[in-house]
Amino acid sequence: MAHTVLILGLVIAIGVLLGKIKFGGVALGVTFVLFAGILVGHFGFMANPEFVDKELMTFLQDFGLILFVFFIGLQVGPGFFESFKGGGVQMNIMSVCMICLNIAVMFGCYWFLFDHNNTNLAMLVGTLYGAVTNTPGLGAANEAVKSLGEGAFGGELPQLASSYACAYPLGVLGIIGATVLVRYICKVTLSDEEKELEDAEGADPHETPHLLSLKAENEFISGRTILQLTEFLKRDFVITRMIKNGELVVPNRNTVIEKGDDLYLTCAETDVEAVKAFIGPETDLKWEVNKKTTRDMVSRRILVTNPKINGKTFGSMHFSSVYGVNVTRITRQGMNLFASRNHHFHVGDKIMVVGPEENVQRVADLMGDSAKHLNHPNIATIFIGIFLGIIFGQIPVFFPGMPTPLKLGLAGGPLIIAILIGRFGHLWKLVTYTTTSANLMMREIGLCLFLACVGIKAGDGFVETIMNGGHMYVICGFLITIIPILIVAPIARWKFKFNYFTLMGAIAGTYTDPPALGFANASCSKEAPAIGYSTVYPLSMFLRILTAQLVILFACA
Repeated sequence: MAHTVLILGLVIAIGVLLGKIKFGGVALGVTFVLFAGILVGHFGFMANPEFVDKELMTFLQDFGLILFVFFIGLQVGPGFFESFKGGGVQMNIMSVCMICLNIAVMFGCYWFLFDHNNTNLAMLVGTLYGAVTNTPGLGAANEAVKSLGEGAFGGELPQLASSYACAYPLGVLGIIGATVLVRYICKVTLSDEEKELEDAEGADPHETPHLLSLKAENEFISGRTILQLTEFLKRDFVITRMIKNGELVVPNRNTVIEKGDDLYLTCAETDVEAVKAFIGPETDLKWEVNKKTTRDMVSRRILVTNPKINGKTFGSMHFSSVYGVNVTRITRQGMNLFASRNHHFHVGDKIMVVGPEENVQRVADLMGDSAKHLNHPNIATIFIGIFLGIIFGQIPVFFPGMPTPLKLGLAGGPLIIAILIGRFGHLWKLVTYTTTSANLMMREIGLCLFLACVGIKAGDGFVETIMNGGHMYVICGFLITIIPILIVAPIARWKFKFNYFTLMGAIAGTYTDPPALGFANASCSKEAPAIGYSTVYPLSMFLRILTAQLVILFACA
């Protein structure tokens, strides 16, 4: 065991360090651990029981894969279903088309360039996932191969990591190169795309909070409560302060508005004109500097850390009627959201609370407001999720004509459960919040263990693979990478009018390729590439892992 852990530590350390070296401006990152493992495996460490315990390696490989996909699921879960809203639907359709074309090109290469047997098909699946730079998919395909057993392949199990490694380097470069080629095919001018983003920032500020000072002059609203007004207008707005007869009032939903009242409110920027037309004209009253009207008022950002608040809606908290304060804005992962009544609170949210100081403190006590509390990981939730994910992954699904039932396995099961827990865990009082650094740490540890073990196992036959047709995996991988991009991306640009930088991010997200996202971010001063990446990433990652097993089980069983 000591020798095995020593070798794994050496492989991971060397791979991570070498992964920081840039080739043509692009670094391979932790994926270089795979190549370091292949190098060590080539020199016979895997074949020598004195150096490597095979059973321990298998356990660490599978456990690393479970950690990696589970924490990916936790990361993408909260935004998985939201990614299908608005323009995200079109972007995800584009992503699904690319994924289907990747698989179609792989089958085309198999049909025209290789002998038709299960081993060649499985090796081409490894090539596919190297071409799209998707390591979890490689893990899922390996799981499917192991579930079929040696009998399906006429002997030893194929080492998918070998063909994956052949295709991966050109996969990274091919994604970036094809993205650049799309720019010339579509005759894109980068400066025009930047200007379009700047104009869009001012024209479509989705759910960005906007502060307004208004004079109530509409006869209709006089004598009606704030609750009645919001229900009639069917727009969410929060009146945080008002001056009635020269006196400052902290309103609640039952406060009556009279003509002539001065109101200070927050609403979504898309609703500003409707609210002004409904209530009255904007004024230049300086609420923040008027000491007489603000002497008893404080504004404070409060951090949600109380697990009991997780999943509760804004409307169910009754901030104004029970606590005498108003919540105007909610910040989640650096993004400002308007506090609508249907908003669900999550641990880690920050809320802007306005009201008397003692009332604000009561809300702070209710919400937790302890940054230190967030530093403690929710270990129970993590292992409950892994436990359920493994069980779910072992449930057999039988299809007619398939001798082996379909199972999601150690990759698909934990991924799906993590996505569901990340989105709906609050319904069962499961707090899934982890800091970004903690999530990244667990993912990287899992990925490094998986890649190191797979690389060492594949290293023994890697040179033989290269000598016996390895160049074909390189060629096929390059075709799998670029053909779908060159077909789908121009059509998406012309059909849906996607901004080029958003399209770059969406391509990188479809291929789950951080180096391509880094290239896109370096080309643009705005957040458009990151938005495109995050919109398609959850569904793409899910489909990559699921289709890896489906292709193996349907085609090879």
